[in-house]
Amino acid sequence: MAPEKAKKIALVTGGNRGLGKDIALSLAGAGMDVVLTFNSNQAEGEAVAGEIRRAGGRAAAMRFDLADTPAIDGFIDRVGAVLRDSFGGAERIDFLVNNAGVGGAIPIDLLTEADFDAFVGVHFKGVLFLTQKALRMMNDGGGVVFLTAAADRYNVPAYGLYAACKGAVEVFSRYVAREYGARGIRSNTVAPGGVATDFNGGAIRDNPMLQQMIVAQTAMGRLAEPHDIGGLVTLLCSDDARWLTGQRLEATGGFNI
Repeated sequence: MAPEKAKKIALVTGGNRGLGKDIALSLAGAGMDVVLTFNSNQAEGEAVAGEIRRAGGRAAAMRFDLADTPAIDGFIDRVGAVLRDSFGGAERIDFLVNNAGVGGAIPIDLLTEADFDAFVGVHFKGVLFLTQKALRMMNDGGGVVFLTAAADRYNVPAYGLYAACKGAVEVFSRYVAREYGARGIRSNTVAPGGVATDFNGGAIRDNPMLQQMIVAQTAMGRLAEPHDIGGLVTLLCSDDARWLTGQRLEATGGFNI
């Protein structure tokens, strides 16, 4: 009998809620084991990991603050220990999904240096250095998916700093694709449009007028559901997307076309 094929392992940041939760569950549903992170809500993270384990997969929830760049090395070491102890002695991951982030609408005239440092720290600096470290423990043939935003192509009032950070990530993703392509590692970005989650304090979820505006300009005639995004990320982490790299996939249901 041939030995059992090892399951792929995905690391999903911010996998305790919103889009990250659905991404983690979707990847697990496709047969992957999942390490997911949370920043402050351990109960949420453990609940998602528990759901994956009850369905027969392996999962772990780990605290991680993306803004704490000096702690990334220690976090990667902890991921390695968790893999060895709880994932059948595994030593490497196969996919990294950079999902964690914070929202905020700040007009340019009101931006402060503290705002700049906070947004860049989470949405670019933290993402860049986590990706760098994670690539060192990634199996050849794996991949990175960056969650960006449709707002880096469409002007959304007061989202200039947030969108600029996401635009920087998209450029960085293409460089990852180029520099790691020889290892069979692909790198892509997913740019969601309007999704009614608790992101940015539920700015879309709790604003019916904003929802109506988005729906009216969306070809598919509705807001996105989390699984619309989770399913796409799962596709990018599958063999079916093995020849797709360096791309930006705008997941808006046809917003403003």
